[in-house]
Amino acid sequence: MSSGTSPQYDAIVVGARCAGSPTAMLLARKGYRVLVVDRASFPSDTVSTHVIHAPGVAVLNRWGLLDQVIATGCPPIETYSIDFGPFTIIGTPRPCEGFSAAYAPRRTVLDKILVDAASAAGAEVRERFTVEDIIIEDGTVVGIRGHGEGGASVVERAHVVIGADGRNSHIAKAVRPLQYNDKPMLQWSYYTYWSGLPVDGFEITIRPDRGFAAVETNDGLTMLVVGWPSAESDAYKSDVEANYLKTLELAPGLADRVRGAKREARFIGGSVPNFFRKPYGAGWALVGDAGYNKDPITAQGIPDAFHDAELCSAALDATFAGTRSFDDAMSAYHATRDARVLPIYEFTTQLATLEAPPEEMQHLLGAIHGNQDAMDSFVSVTAGTVSPVEFFDPDHIGQLIGAGSPISG
Repeated sequence: MSSGTSPQYDAIVVGARCAGSPTAMLLARKGYRVLVVDRASFPSDTVSTHVIHAPGVAVLNRWGLLDQVIATGCPPIETYSIDFGPFTIIGTPRPCEGFSAAYAPRRTVLDKILVDAASAAGAEVRERFTVEDIIIEDGTVVGIRGHGEGGASVVERAHVVIGADGRNSHIAKAVRPLQYNDKPMLQWSYYTYWSGLPVDGFEITIRPDRGFAAVETNDGLTMLVVGWPSAESDAYKSDVEANYLKTLELAPGLADRVRGAKREARFIGGSVPNFFRKPYGAGWALVGDAGYNKDPITAQGIPDAFHDAELCSAALDATFAGTRSFDDAMSAYHATRDARVLPIYEFTTQLATLEAPPEEMQHLLGAIHGNQDAMDSFVSVTAGTVSPVEFFDPDHIGQLIGAGSPISG
């Protein structure tokens, strides 16, 4: 932790979206002095997977914010369906703290709720604030230098500076944390919004070298994303609309529905690398995509950001309260985060190759098709309420393939 003159803030959070505002909110609710800054103003949009799976919904409920999300008219997602071509696995995820449904709010809606919650908790929020430099003294991060829109540069100091500013984090670039478990960009995807496109829950379609998903969001719109392998990104980008629509023809029923719908926005997309970063060091911490990034194919980003906010804020609370050293508390945050997310990271990055399922997987999928309890457990892996380790345990797989009898999730 920093020494010398007592800084004005206990924590400065850089980035005010799904990881940053909740971290600021939770620390402010504990009575700490918190500043959260962001280049954007709110409400504003950002590239997003949209879906908040049941574990994230449970977190919003704990924070007292779920009712606000529901009040925006964002419809619940009760079922997940994964169309593999020969058959479709349809199920309801296992509950997390009593919640099975997911929601897929627009980020214009969700992020505004989170920013307002941070402010209501007592955090100081500065929108349209650009961070110019991270201030490091004697190897310890002690603050930031930046400016508001049209304003002069100012220096703000804190006991800890938290990077919640995404995979291209300004904080991470300054402190150069250990990076590990790296995997390359795996798929290139584009999404847009459609009106008049009905979908049944969270619809996922898997075809060799192609994948797409559709989910309802706010204002009667449906978000529909289409992915290709990154190796084919140049071909995809050469005519995004034509290639996007051509890909949908691999699922004729969905393609027919899209032909009857109206596109309401431009195409948005790209690809991301996959990595873990050590999420703390002298005077700094990382949360959300700044500390751990993965392909969006399983839509884990928002729930993961929420969990990071809870883990990191709890660790810092223990540090500020003097019950644990910074290194001890933050090391526990690091270990807990990695243990929780590594199995779904491996599952996600395998799916994101968009390769045809291996023969063993095809056999497994055929075995569970039609077994509702088994299908519920399978979709729960994507929903984050059943670990891939649990689902793919050899004894569990043997039970599924052997007898085909109902299983417990």
